Amino acid sequence: MITGRLRWFLGRLISPARTSAPGSTAAPDEETFVADATSADVWLVVGLGNPGPSYAGHRHNIGYLVVDELARRMGSGFRAHKSGRADVVEGRLGAPGATSPRVVLAKSRSYMNESGGPVKALATFYKVPADRVIAIHDELDIDFGTLRIKKGGGDNGHNGLKSMRSSLGTGDFYRVRAGIGRPPGRQEVADFVLSNYGTVERKELPFQIDSAADAVESLIADGLEKTQSRFNS
Repeated sequence: MITGRLRWFLGRLISPARTSAPGSTAAPDEETFVADATSADVWLVVGLGNPGPSYAGHRHNIGYLVVDELARRMGSGFRAHKSGRADVVEGRLGAPGATSPRVVLAKSRSYMNESGGPVKALATFYKVPADRVIAIHDELDIDFGTLRIKKGGGDNGHNGLKSMRSSLGTGDFYRVRAGIGRPPGRQEVADFVLSNYGTVERKELPFQIDSAADAVESLIADGLEKTQSRFNS
């Protein structure tokens, strides 16, 4: 039997433009992008993490890695938002064409526990309600290599989610939860999440990043129920 997730991957092979989106480019400027969009049109996809090269390979930065992959698919690079609080990519995600959804990819320039302020500023600027915000983040209680997609819920001790909930005034946004598993032995959680992936994990990490990016595309295109069926393992 072909599973929902396998069917999704087969669909990507048949329609490769969905992955690379060669005709999809960023909007020329923020004002034009906002003027052409409505709150019912734009999605804000936030990769949670810590800025700077010293954090780049940490487990806590899986969100940054996934939005980097999405930016690659959109054929665009990150640039500073006019607020100075985040780096963004604006454009369309998916197969080229006017019907492709408008998306803002974002990486906060603040540390994880202060992510909410920049996210709120972007949501206000682009007029995006909380139910069109997607947060991509690491999840301790899910095994490495596994994904869970949901809407709403608590922050489970995740400071980035806690900050977003506080600043947005609600937790009713979507979450793409990338499993990193629990620390081995007696290693402290903070040390674990703020350390680089292990040698074996680094070999598998590109597959998890690719799957998480696929889940974001699926969530925007097909909704929560179908995406959970495909990716919640």
